[in-house]
Amino acid sequence: MPYSPEVLTIAQTIQLSLSPVFMLAGIGALLNVLAGRLSRVIDRARTLEAMLPRASSSDHDRHLWELRLLDRRMTIINRALFLAVSSAVMTCAVVATLFVAVLASLHIGQLVAIAFILAMLLLIASLACFMIEVSKSMEANHVRDELLG
Repeated sequence: MPYSPEVLTIAQTIQLSLSPVFMLAGIGALLNVLAGRLSRVIDRARTLEAMLPRASSSDHDRHLWELRLLDRRMTIINRALFLAVSSAVMTCAVVATLFVAVLASLHIGQLVAIAFILAMLLLIASLACFMIEVSKSMEANHVRDELLG
């Protein structure tokens, strides 16, 4: 009779996979936030690009400065998105590897641990990019001194 894991073993594997699944939910929320920010940055860049040809010289310089900043922000957000998606993929690989290990009676706990650590490092890197992008966004969104009096 072919090997078939006990129901208890499968139940324990499902319990083990719950933490990575919750992590996936968090990554999904982060992806939603990042996609929303990217969308707003792109919309602002398109608006500025349309305003650029008819802007006065002082506005033209300010618009060019902001366009450069928006381009940098798009790059950072894209990097954060790539890292977050990579983290999600690694997290899915962890869950799949857990089940394959149980079904095939493989002793690959070290591989699962390394994959989970990699998923966490990718998530940390994505969050760091998100922090950098938020700080960059503040460069264009501060109140100018001449308006404060």
